[in-house]
Amino acid sequence: MRRASSKFLSHLQKPRTKTLVFSLSRDFASTSDQPLASPSKTHLKSCSKTQSLLFSRLNYHRLQASPSQNLNTLVDPIAQNVAQMSSRQRKIKERSDLEEAFESAVSIDEMLKAFEDMESCFDEKELGLACLKIGLKLDQEGEDHEKTLSFAQRALRILEDNEDSNSSKLSLPIAMTLQLLGSSCFNLKRFSESLVQFELFNVKTAMGRREEALAHLRKALEIKEKTLEEGSRELGKANRDVAEAYVAVLNFKEALPFCLKALEIHKIQLGHNSVEVAYDRRLLGVIYTGLEEHEKALDQNQLSQRVLKNWGRSSDLLRAEIDAANMQIALGRYEEAINTLKGVVQQTDKESEDRAMVFTSMAKALCNQDKFADAKRCLEIACGILEKKERSSPLVVAEAFMEISMQYEAMNEFEIAISLLKRALTMLEKLPQEQHSVGSVSARIGWLLLLTGNVEQAIPYLEDAAERLKESFGSKHYGVGYVYNNLGAAYLELDRPQSAAQVFAYAKDIMDVSLGPHHMDSIEACQNLSKAYAAMGR
Repeated sequence: MRRASSKFLSHLQKPRTKTLVFSLSRDFASTSDQPLASPSKTHLKSCSKTQSLLFSRLNYHRLQASPSQNLNTLVDPIAQNVAQMSSRQRKIKERSDLEEAFESAVSIDEMLKAFEDMESCFDEKELGLACLKIGLKLDQEGEDHEKTLSFAQRALRILEDNEDSNSSKLSLPIAMTLQLLGSSCFNLKRFSESLVQFELFNVKTAMGRREEALAHLRKALEIKEKTLEEGSRELGKANRDVAEAYVAVLNFKEALPFCLKALEIHKIQLGHNSVEVAYDRRLLGVIYTGLEEHEKALDQNQLSQRVLKNWGRSSDLLRAEIDAANMQIALGRYEEAINTLKGVVQQTDKESEDRAMVFTSMAKALCNQDKFADAKRCLEIACGILEKKERSSPLVVAEAFMEISMQYEAMNEFEIAISLLKRALTMLEKLPQEQHSVGSVSARIGWLLLLTGNVEQAIPYLEDAAERLKESFGSKHYGVGYVYNNLGAAYLELDRPQSAAQVFAYAKDIMDVSLGPHHMDSIEACQNLSKAYAAMGR
């Protein structure tokens, strides 16, 4: 860890009231008159200066008798003052004494004894920095790595719980705690903490809470970066995992740097023609497609295909070729895409999911050429294959129905589009890990119902979508803003301008944060809010 800037620390001020000695604002501003033990030979050498700043000892003002008082008097003025203290004052003094005892401790045994006394007097949320200090001391001595890990985990849990209200003050100790976790895991020759974070990612994903899940996956990567050798293959895979997780929530901008990092590591470790590099390039193609950089996407896809073909990965190669056709469609190369798909369809089994994907993409190309009859025929073939797989592969079928519904929508076949989306919704509702998809499909159904004049039917779908998407992606996600925009339009259509104004205001706030106030959708939300106020006579 880089050493903390003393200039930065000097700007932090002491609190007006006396708090626990490990309060950041107090510790960071103080200087040490008794240095800590000598630097450790572990990975935390560079933390020694920061550590001394963070946990420096304070000089406390003592209660003193007036100089004019006779020291030989029978009544001790300090004892008399203590006796006259209220219970609140006695508790404050007790806490202060415990703080100073902990700060004065030199050996680890003294620190642990003082900490044990503090546990009975302080709330758990006040002990985060004390746990970190003990963990650092244990790590310096390098004898009990299990205990080091235990205190590091406890410190991280407390500091993270307090992070929302003290985000700017706790960033440094949280970083120190993560480094301590990495050091202790490394010394124990295990990576259990990163595995715990990965499991939390899986659990939160299964609950449909994608944003929280991503935070755990990022932490797992951070721990691996501190425990694994720089540039290791495992780090390459971990970076790709994070990129894939961002792609799953359509956050392509955040996914890009992690995918590029994975590609860089795998090229160095395994060479340009390795399977891992091919997988990285295929994912990179998907990301560039999401960013609408279709030429870059196609370049990466073609590089990936070349390697997959050399390694005989026929299944992966087939999917990559379908991806390439979709990229060609995005670039307006419809005939080229159709020729690609004609070659791919010969490699698929008659009743396979891959064959259904080929015909769905073929329909997209034909639809863009206004060849609607041919496009509908392709979609009918795809649906005929998929209907037989609803029980065995519900997620695959639901996602395919969502794609096919968009093709029917493009051809103004709204009833068929809504019917397919409702079938997809029924399948997705049975999959707990797909609650974010349930929200997206509900939003789409609500929008199509609104578009076709079925306003009252649209409202429950839009209301449900807003709640599910907030739960999955957070209240400021742009998708929630779009749903609120449509919901406001529905309320306005039913002469409910006050309800419309409320949700339009939500939409505007979300759009301003997620897209920026000058984005065309943010401006539209502002215009819609104006219409609602006008309808209210305001």
